Parts: sequence; C-alpha cells; structure tokens
Amino acid sequence: MPEGLRNKRLGVLCHAASVTRDLRHITEVISDSRECILSALFGPQHGIHGQTQDNMIEWEGYTDKHLKVPVYSLYGRNRRPTPGMLSGIDALVVDLQDAGARLYTYIWTVKECMQACSDAGIPVWILDRPNPVGLLDFDGPLLKNEFFTFVGGASIPLCHRMTLGEMALWVRNNHIPGCDLTIIRMDNWNRNSLYADTGLPWILPSPNLPRPESAIVYPGTVLMEATNLSEGRGTTIPFELFGAPWLDSVKLANELNSRKTGGCFFRKHDFIPTFHKYTGEYCEGIQIHVTDPAQYRPVETALHIFDAIMETTPGGSLKFNPPPYEYEEELMPFDILSGDDKMRLALLNRLSPDKLTEKWKEETTGFISEFNKMALY
Repeated sequence: MPEGLRNKRLGVLCHAASVTRDLRHITEVISDSRECILSALFGPQHGIHGQTQDNMIEWEGYTDKHLKVPVYSLYGRNRRPTPGMLSGIDALVVDLQDAGARLYTYIWTVKECMQACSDAGIPVWILDRPNPVGLLDFDGPLLKNEFFTFVGGASIPLCHRMTLGEMALWVRNNHIPGCDLTIIRMDNWNRNSLYADTGLPWILPSPNLPRPESAIVYPGTVLMEATNLSEGRGTTIPFELFGAPWLDSVKLANELNSRKTGGCFFRKHDFIPTFHKYTGEYCEGIQIHVTDPAQYRPVETALHIFDAIMETTPGGSLKFNPPPYEYEEELMPFDILSGDDKMRLALLNRLSPDKLTEKWKEETTGFISEFNKMALY
C-alpha cells in the first residue's frame, strides 16, 4: 500500500476489468486490506460490473450488499461526483482499463472526478494500465476545442497511444492544474505492444469489446455509431463486424481490398443483430481481419470504408445521424466522435481520403512533440 493511502478512507472508481493478474477485483483487495478503509465506490459507463450492455444506457447507484458501502453512478443523473459523494473519503483511487480511443468515455469520467476532487481538496491516485492498442500509430484528427463533449475533453488524436495515466496527466497539465494527481506507474510495459503481449487476462473493459482483436479495430469502426450502419452490436464480435440491410457487401469487400489499406483484409460476413440497430433484420456485412497490426490504421481504414460505401452504394444510402448523442444536443454525433466536422464534410463532398489523412499527420506532429515531454513510458 502506498504511504500516501495508508489509514485513509478511499473512494474507488472502478469497473469489471479492475482486477489483479490473479483475477481479484480491486474492491476485494482493498476491503481485505488492514492498511486503508473502503468508503465508497464510483462506476463509469456500463456500471461497476459491466451490467449495462447496450450503448448510452444510464444506471443509478445503490448500496453494495456485501461491502456495505455506497455505489455512486457517474453515468446517470450525475457525471461528476457531488460534494456529498466525496464527503466521506480522503482520496479517490482510479482503476479503469481504457481502450486506446479518445472517445472512450472512461477518461472523461476521470476528468470530471479530477475537477470535483480538485474543488474539494481531495487527491486523485490512478493505477495505470496498458493501452491495449499501444502498437497502433497515432491516427485520426486532433479533437478541436469547439467539439469538446463527454466523448472528448482534450485535444488529442482519436487513436492516441496514451495510457489512462498519461491522459490524466495531459488533462491535469492543460485543464485542471490544481488537481493533486499521483500516477502509480506500470512495470515493464512497452508502448509498442498489444494487450496480448502483456500476458494479462483480457477482461471486457466494456460489454461490446469482447476480444483484444475488437479493441484493435474499435478506434475506427466506433465512428459507425453515428451513422445508419450497424457497428455489429447485437453480434458476438461488435466493431469487427459491420453492415446494413441496404449494403452490397460483395461489391464493398472487393472495393476495399482493391484499395490495399494497410494491415487488413475485408471478408463478406452477413449477420442478424439481436439488439440495437436493425434488430432481427438481415444485414449484409463485412468482417475486418487485421493481418498486420503494425501497419493497420483504424481511423484511416474507417475513412476508406465510408468512402467505399459511397462509391459502391450510390444514392445516399449512408446517412449521418442527427443529435442528440452522449449528452450533446446540437453538434453532429459523427463530428464529436471524429474530432471535428472535416471528415464528414470530406465524405459528403467526395474529397480524396488521402488528402485528409495527410492533414491528420500534420496536426499530430505538434501533439507528439508535446506528449513526448510528459510521456511516462
């Protein structure tokens, strides 16, 4: 137990993947410890135990019947801890497994906690965990300030290579300088690696990332949430599968494979979702097979998927969903996920994907320089 946490009343922000190498959950570890007191639990989107399966499903707090402590939802009526929630703790410990995509909401829940704890004079401790797709190159646009929402609250790339601890440091340095933040660093983690290289058990960080392979494609195919494409929710491998009843999957697969986007192959695989978009309807679909992760660019690949759909399915079948989305009532959902409106407008205006990806690389140069100054690994 770190000296700064001994004999302290702890609040813990955690979820289903907050486990040790031998699969003990952090709540068990802390409640069994005689060196501190477990006083409250906080949970992000999908709940402490991953119970809310579908996307954007709120949940409310309760009292844990075994631990006899309050469980506070930070994905419901409150997304930031209230003073009352924090009144019984001396420090907030964060143990969350991130997915390596800027729009994954856990870091933005952490940002809300950092602000609340800064206001209350409570220190925040983060138990850092691997970026499961750290091997993937920086990819996608930087989030622009005018598009800050609950799915993005800092100007970082969509596929960012950072750990949760590094993102929290970035947030502290750029947005909440008064936060008392301590990062418990990992030993022996190599950024140029995938989750399978860690030897750690894969526990679903959210219900629709069932495999490490799902996390590899997620930073790109998650953009489909903001369209009339099914991103494969309601199947056993969401984000690896995508499709729609109006798609021509044979023509699309042939077009995508002819483009030779790096590190992947597209194969026809139809499906019938059991929930979410197109429930019970036959969808012509594609499965993405990542053949070389070191060459794979998930956001660039998604851009080519959208462009190829417009090429092979004329007549405007691909649609961008209107708001609301993730507590945002005005901005287009696709724009807040991608980081600005440039990708959507480029697709609608049928501009070359290569020009846009070159722009992303130019934007990212300055970010990489700043990130390297504070990187922990």
